[in-house]
Amino acid sequence: MRPQVEVAPSEECLAADLPSNHRATPVADVLGVRVDAVNMELVLARLAQMLRDREKGYLSAITVHGVMVAQRDPEFATAFADAAIAIPDGTPIAWVGRLQGHREMRYVTGPALMREVFLREEFAHCTHFFYGGDDGVAEDLVTYFRKIAPWARIVGTFTPPYRPLTKAEERLLIARIRRCKPDMIWVGLGTPKQDKFMRRYLPLLNTCLMFGVGAAFDFHTGRIQDCPAWVKEAGLQWIHRLMQDPKRLWRRYLCDNPAFLWRLALQLAGRRARPFVSRDQSPHRRGPSFDALCDSD
Repeated sequence: MRPQVEVAPSEECLAADLPSNHRATPVADVLGVRVDAVNMELVLARLAQMLRDREKGYLSAITVHGVMVAQRDPEFATAFADAAIAIPDGTPIAWVGRLQGHREMRYVTGPALMREVFLREEFAHCTHFFYGGDDGVAEDLVTYFRKIAPWARIVGTFTPPYRPLTKAEERLLIARIRRCKPDMIWVGLGTPKQDKFMRRYLPLLNTCLMFGVGAAFDFHTGRIQDCPAWVKEAGLQWIHRLMQDPKRLWRRYLCDNPAFLWRLALQLAGRRARPFVSRDQSPHRRGPSFDALCDSD
C-alpha cells in the first residue's frame, strides 16, 4: 500500500546558485572539515525541510578517507565546505564529533540514508534520478528500489564514462535532467569525484537535491556485501571493505587511517596539522551558466 505523503515534492528547483544559509545545524571540526552534528532523524528532517522550502543543495558523505583526501586537494575541500549537508559517514567521524560535545551525533552512511529516503512516507512522492555506477548498475538499482518501495518514482538514469564529460555529454545530461525534473539526483561516483561533480553541476541542473552516496549503488545491488551493525559501531567497517577488495583499497586504508589518527591526535592536543578551507557563506555560480552551456557548440 502506498504511504500517505505530508511533504510535497519540489517541482520548481530550477538552475540557480547555491543557497547562502546552508549552515543551520551545529558542526564538528574533523581536521578542518566541517561535519554536521547530526543523526539519521535529523538528516531526514533537514531534507524534508529543504524540499518544502524548494531549497537547492547537495549532500556530501564525510569519511576518514575523504577527510584525508581533502588535506591534499583544495578543490575537494571546497566541495565539502559548500555542501548543504555534510553527514558523518563512519563511526570515527561521529566519535570525533561526540568528543567535541555533540552528544546526539551518530554515523549516517550513504547506503542507509538512501534506503531510508526511499522507504519514508514523507518522501514517497519525490522523483529520483540515478547518476553513476558501471554499466548496468543503475538499472539494477531501479529494480531493487522498485521492489522494496513499489511507489518509488524513478524517472531516469545516466551512466557516465570514466573521464570528464565532453561538452556534448554535458548538454545531453542537462537536457535529460531538464526533461525528467527529478527532485533528487543520487550520485555514485566515489570520492572525491562525486563531490566535485555535484559542486560544479548543481547550479546547471533542474533539480533540488543531489546526494553523493559513493558505494551505495554497489551495496544495494549486491556487488559489495554490507557488514553487521556491530562492526560499524566498533569502527571496523574498513576491514570488511578491505577484505572484499584488497587490491584497490589497501593503500587507502593502510596509509590514510594511521595518518588520520596522527593528525587527529595533533588536533585534540590543540595543534592544527593543516587548516585549509572554511565554509563560504556566500552563494557561488560554478562553471558556465545553464543557458551558455546549453547553447554552446
